[in-house]
Amino acid sequence: MPTVHIEAKKEDVAKRVLMPGDPNRARYIAIKYLENPRIVNSLRGEFAFTGKYKGVDVTIFSSGMGIGSMGIYSYELFNDYDVDYIIRIGTAGSYLDDLKVYDLLLADSVYSKTYFDEEAGHENVEVINSSFDLNSTIMDTALLKNIKLKTGRVHTTEAFYTENKNYQPFIDLGCMAVEMETYALLYNAKKFMKHATALLTISDNLITHEEIDSEAREKKLDEMIVLALESIIKK
Repeated sequence: MPTVHIEAKKEDVAKRVLMPGDPNRARYIAIKYLENPRIVNSLRGEFAFTGKYKGVDVTIFSSGMGIGSMGIYSYELFNDYDVDYIIRIGTAGSYLDDLKVYDLLLADSVYSKTYFDEEAGHENVEVINSSFDLNSTIMDTALLKNIKLKTGRVHTTEAFYTENKNYQPFIDLGCMAVEMETYALLYNAKKFMKHATALLTISDNLITHEEIDSEAREKKLDEMIVLALESIIKK
């Protein structure tokens, strides 16, 4: 049954979901990689497409930007649509010299100082682990396909524009890169006992100031996309 934020019928959303933040990236993935993709959601401009990848049903569902938006969509997908697996596919900013632009980072855990946990569940949880099962599949798939993959903790922030340029406290907490959605996804996966992780392409390095442009963020992340697709169809 549709929710306040999702108009799709329950049967139109697959058990396996990839979640880019950008609706245009969701469309790009569906058109390029899915067999017979059909749009199942356009409510509020968050596009979702369902089709088959190598004969397996997959939904590509845009999450929007930030903890709030990811929190809403992942909650409803897990709770109302009975989705079992979600891989966030997106971009992140590197905190480390040797984590470079276009490198792939698989989140094994996430840190955030957000109030999302206290307001959503009356608890205080700063670090949440990714799905070990899902991560193992992604790492095995990367090895088989000879795709270089780094793993580590990511930092989910609520502020894209910030005056704080001191990244050392986050590095000291084990964070390799920063982004804006993973914490909410993993929080909801933990809440509903589902499987979730984040597979991220480094789009900019906050130390060296290298970055990729907006078009590349939308259309030149194919190595990450293929790895996510090849992995999720094994679940």
